[in-house]
Amino acid sequence: MSMTIHCDIVSAEAEIFSGRAKLVVANGIQGDLGVTYGHAPLLTSLEPGPVRVVMDGGEEQIYYVSGGFLEVQPNVVSILADTALRADDLDEAAALEAQKEAQQAMLNQSGEVDYGRAAAQLAAATAQLRTLQQIRKTMGK
Repeated sequence: MSMTIHCDIVSAEAEIFSGRAKLVVANGIQGDLGVTYGHAPLLTSLEPGPVRVVMDGGEEQIYYVSGGFLEVQPNVVSILADTALRADDLDEAAALEAQKEAQQAMLNQSGEVDYGRAAAQLAAATAQLRTLQQIRKTMGK
């Protein structure tokens, strides 16, 4: 019998992934977190960024989450995010533009800018770009 866990990745809109995995890696608030068969129960917040799911045959799938929560129960890992996308659905040009706009907004000294919102937009765009870079690295592109 293979040492796998059931993984669910769910956004506010839809279930993005549900299946068996050998390894799930996500960006927790204290750094990257890897979950395999037999992991202790856990609940943690997630930072925006990539989630890697390594399937039983070694195939890797990468997803983007905007943050959220990761919960580990016996033989099940659940990721609940406001936004979750298949990495193939990310738009690099849109992420670069959003990053540029957020950086410009943060540099705007007029006082009309919601600095917190601009910082959150910058973090999300940067995380999307990091996810795309990880895909290229993984796929050798």
